[in-house]
Amino acid sequence: MLSPDLLHVFVYGTLKPGEYFYPRYCEGKVVASVEAIALGTLYDLPMGYPALTPGEDPVYGYVLSFADFGVLAALDELEGYDPDGSPLLNEYERSLATVYDLNREPLGQAWLYWMATKQAEQLGGSRLAHGRWTGRNLPQEVSQ
Repeated sequence: MLSPDLLHVFVYGTLKPGEYFYPRYCEGKVVASVEAIALGTLYDLPMGYPALTPGEDPVYGYVLSFADFGVLAALDELEGYDPDGSPLLNEYERSLATVYDLNREPLGQAWLYWMATKQAEQLGGSRLAHGRWTGRNLPQEVSQ
């Protein structure tokens, strides 16, 4: 189970350990990291990062746990999410969702960033039926 004393964020793209933005936003700040599953539909966007949309498929990633709840503001900025802004102007929305371990047992609630399906499709996203995204072949700069 996830500790209520920590900030938990489910990551499935450039914030995963070993991916492009992990060193800048997470390294040295994460107090626990566990492989996990969230439910949704995963898209690979042509800009070099993924989008999780509403759905029922397993999407594989990590729950990163932070002692500093202030990390959320930096992640919001990276993800183009303004908690006080209009959903029409946000690139992603952020909400709490149930996350699961790899045996599909509930771990608890974690924040995750998601995008409307229509928006992911309009951006030219390709559905990843296997639910896993990696940016190992990303160019030096990601347009996010």
